Amino acid sequence: MIELNGIEKVYRTESIETVALTNINLTVGKGEFLSIMGPSGCGKSTLLNIIGLLDLPSKGRIALDDEAIMNYSDKRLSAFRNRKIGFIFQSYHLINDLPVLDNVELPLLYREISGAERRRLASAALEKVGLSNRMKHYPSQLSGGQRQRVAIARAIVGNPAIILADEPTGNLDSAMGNDIMEILENLNRSEGTTIVMVTHDENMARRTHRLVRLFDGSQVS
Repeated sequence: MIELNGIEKVYRTESIETVALTNINLTVGKGEFLSIMGPSGCGKSTLLNIIGLLDLPSKGRIALDDEAIMNYSDKRLSAFRNRKIGFIFQSYHLINDLPVLDNVELPLLYREISGAERRRLASAALEKVGLSNRMKHYPSQLSGGQRQRVAIARAIVGNPAIILADEPTGNLDSAMGNDIMEILENLNRSEGTTIVMVTHDENMARRTHRLVRLFDGSQVS
């Protein structure tokens, strides 16, 4: 499902060259739940951004769902990302001025489907995360755990093959974090969704199929 070969990411300015990732070789199978751990600044989020096609590597090859996407145009990359990948962020990234249902619909605005179908799919996604009774609420009216559930609903509304989660439980207490992990585990188990999760929490990482550790931009396990 995900294949990275010889990935390197270097950020350059006029005076400084910073190596964020070096020689990353990683394969994630279809239906796998993988966690990535490492100290702050080790390249975890950079790696997730590259997998999610939000950033391109300085060197190396990426293939997602058997498609080698390195030579895709920006327009084609955006369309591929919208169809294949769902994103969950630590800070939710919800639009406070929009009701929950409208927030969940957002990824579908870039697809050629009717408004009625968008509403149906968004309602179904909210039902999967247990928030069908909060569709008309605004993000500010929800708890942190509920907002993260909305973010998960938004990530899955387009039925992506891959979900990328960057510290999805980082802003939550242990009980709410456990609820979010149970939703992710159920998506992985019942729908076969491939999930890559960045986390600082060893307990959460142990619940996934496999753990990859980074240190100073390199794989150490």
